[in-house]
Amino acid sequence: MKLVINALGVLDNPNLQLQPSAGDRNEMAYSSTGQNVDARSLADARLAGLTAVNVTLGHVAGSAEPFEATVADIAGWDAFIRARPEALCKVHTAADIDAARAAGRVGVIYGFQNTEMLGGNADRVALFAGLGVRVIQLTYNGRNAVGCGATVPDDSGLTAFGAEVVERLQAEGVLVDLSHSSEKTCLDALRLTHRPLAITHTGCRAVADHPRNKSDAELRLLAERGGVVGLYFMPYLRLAGQPLAADLIAHLEHAVQVCGEDHVGLGTDGGTTAVDDMAAYREMLAAETALRSSMGIGAPGESADISLFLPDLCGPTQFSRLAELLAARGHSSTRIDKILGGNFRRLMGEAWP
Repeated sequence: MKLVINALGVLDNPNLQLQPSAGDRNEMAYSSTGQNVDARSLADARLAGLTAVNVTLGHVAGSAEPFEATVADIAGWDAFIRARPEALCKVHTAADIDAARAAGRVGVIYGFQNTEMLGGNADRVALFAGLGVRVIQLTYNGRNAVGCGATVPDDSGLTAFGAEVVERLQAEGVLVDLSHSSEKTCLDALRLTHRPLAITHTGCRAVADHPRNKSDAELRLLAERGGVVGLYFMPYLRLAGQPLAADLIAHLEHAVQVCGEDHVGLGTDGGTTAVDDMAAYREMLAAETALRSSMGIGAPGESADISLFLPDLCGPTQFSRLAELLAARGHSSTRIDKILGGNFRRLMGEAWP
């Protein structure tokens, strides 16, 4: 079985969120301690050949106290994984990814998509590292204490506290994630590195000029510093209309051209279970899009008319189908294996203790 690492994704069954019992969507909940993970979605993850996935834990946005919500979510996920030893294992080191693959389990990598849970205290980096958090993203779309996100209009880059946080993250062996960051914040952080960094889920701005996508300057410096960029299966692959597999491949091929084949991977920002009821999904997506807009964390172009997945590259066949499409375009099996997981496995081995 191929090594497949999703550098940012979920294990959820999206259909559980479409049921009436899912309740009102009045708060952003990106992980919810596995409440949307069920036997079907775990089976689909294994059927898809998923070896490991970086799941978002804790605070991203919303009114909950960031530190308390994050600690509680980590504890909840620890218990959730312990209760399913036949299917899941918590990833602390790159060797744990190899062990998960050998045992036919899915490795769960704990990650954050914000640093607000640090509360201005860089010492909390060591605390979260000790709790098993392996990937920390510096910003979400807006501005925080460490720097600017992708949608901040006046990009002032990384702050002095942000520089301290980057240094502490690298000292603790936590992989720094520059997804959602502004261009200046991204470049500032990359220039501080002594270990390789990641952009776990993004697209290429040269292909689709969207603030959530990364410029060639960012991609090139990331690769020069030994990092890896993960391409997502998200609406921002196109500036208008529903993206499809061909759009993803255009971004992948551009990233390979700019970064080299050793520095490109996948961070789908989604799962491996297909949506059963598209009408209910559109209704849910409309509510979530409105909520994100009201909270000021949405990105340009978000719409209930555009799925947060690629319709012709979804469900448990998405990785094997992508491999087939890349092979048909002349990409070697070696390059395809690197993109599916080999590059992120190498990066994690270098970034983690």
